Amino acid sequence: MVFEMTTQVRVSNMKEGSQWYEKFLNKKPDFIPHDGFAEWELLPGCWLQVAEGQVTEGNGPLRLGVTDILAERTRLMNELNIERFEIHSRSEVPVKWGTFTDPWGNRLGFFEYVNKNEEEQQLKPIIQKGE
Repeated sequence: MVFEMTTQVRVSNMKEGSQWYEKFLNKKPDFIPHDGFAEWELLPGCWLQVAEGQVTEGNGPLRLGVTDILAERTRLMNELNIERFEIHSRSEVPVKWGTFTDPWGNRLGFFEYVNKNEEEQQLKPIIQKGE
């Protein structure tokens, strides 16, 4: 039975990487067990690890669900100098999405539900756990 998950990206400079991901995720790391490593809990039991080391080309993308992809794209362009990335959609896909890279070449992205009722259903268990 799977009950948690982690995914890892690598950065060549941990100080710069940690600062970049703090801005990207709008929060400080939740866990720093040792030098060269930091973790953010994105959702209960869902962790993003940032580790100093050799960057792996072609990984990802790791896409995070957001409620307003246009606002997030604008925020990243302003705060992290991310180049404007295209937002894609297809009639048969329930989300619109976009992909970009961090300064180390890790592929990241966002997605947003087109149907806001479906989005609300996805958010309900998360909001209820936080109450």
